[in-house]
Amino acid sequence: MPEEFGRGYLYLHFRSMALVVQKFGGTSVADADRIRNVARRIVGTAQAGNGVVAVVSAMGRGTDELVALAREVSDRSHPRELDMLLTAGERVTMALVAMAIQDLGVEATSLTGSQAGILTTGRHGQAEILEIKADRVREGLAEGKVVIVAGFQGVDPSSKDVTTLGRGGSDATAVALAAALSADRCEIYTDVDGVYTADPRLVDVAARIQELSYEEMLELASAGAGVLMPRSVEFGRRFSIPIHVRSSFHDGVGTWVKEETMEQAIVRGIAHDVSAAKVTVYRVPDTPGVAATVFEPLAVAGVNVDMIVQNVSHDGTTDISFTVPEESLDSATAIAKEVAHKIGAGGVTVDTEIAKVTVVGIGMKTESGVAARMFRILADHGINIEMISTSPIRISCVVRGDKVGEAVKALHTGLGLDREADS
Repeated sequence: MPEEFGRGYLYLHFRSMALVVQKFGGTSVADADRIRNVARRIVGTAQAGNGVVAVVSAMGRGTDELVALAREVSDRSHPRELDMLLTAGERVTMALVAMAIQDLGVEATSLTGSQAGILTTGRHGQAEILEIKADRVREGLAEGKVVIVAGFQGVDPSSKDVTTLGRGGSDATAVALAAALSADRCEIYTDVDGVYTADPRLVDVAARIQELSYEEMLELASAGAGVLMPRSVEFGRRFSIPIHVRSSFHDGVGTWVKEETMEQAIVRGIAHDVSAAKVTVYRVPDTPGVAATVFEPLAVAGVNVDMIVQNVSHDGTTDISFTVPEESLDSATAIAKEVAHKIGAGGVTVDTEIAKVTVVGIGMKTESGVAARMFRILADHGINIEMISTSPIRISCVVRGDKVGEAVKALHTGLGLDREADS
């Protein structure tokens, strides 16, 4: 039998079993004891008759420590070298997890992102996955091994440089691998029990949500719910990969994210984000094309603009306000000032003392009046709304940062999510 045919036969035979991709975050692998615990969980899944690919993050706050070390060494920007440095954290974890699995009597092999065939764009620090050529992963599975893959990283095929996928990139690695391998499900293991109706650190009666649609989870993730990276949810939706969010520390049922859910809740959950900032270009000449002039250079620079409000005055000028992630503020401010000077605007102001609160529910597609209720609840608590953005299943409001906790609690009660927690 030719070697190529043999490998194909082995993989087809292997795929008669269920294939599970499991992702373990930094808290799940923070020390040797937790790594051994993760190894036991992976081995248990494999011994239940499943093929297993495990994607791992750096240990604990390993990535933050490497970033801090880089800043101690140099105060300049070194995107390529920083990616080379940061990918070391996941490589440490993958090797240790593979060792722990082998100690339990199960064969395992570890692969970096590039070895696993994860091909990305060349934008260091924020690369996007283009394609996964997972031949080595399939070979390992066909040989009966658990395959451990370093998350958060890949390789630019044009330059052969190592790249990283940005914060939460291991989630994207896991779901993208699940899609490439046609896995039966992707399990995301973290330090929480699942997705909640609000952040339990703010709302002590917040309830775990049993299941969410991809649309709802994508909106919650984009609005600040930190359980899943938005890109990972988008991969799941595009390739119909069920995502199971679970705790690393017990066998709770967690939260399923999938195509369809049993319930069509009017309001499913509330997310908040305190990491945004508002930039305002004021006294902009109110002429056709001026908005494009403001936002095109931001797009070219890769700045993710979220909410936009334009206020037209009676003197032929307008104020354009928009929100950006905190990490993009310096770049966005510099671009806005350059554009303001170019078009003869009055100037630029920056407000970092804002927060965004978002209500999400697929039932809002058919239920009227949710926005009015949300606005009334905030008004009754003396919380001023500065910006508003909507989609068919989402309403987001910008409020003062010191009011966001009160806003989340008031909306959780006023929109009936406390009753869901009691049920």
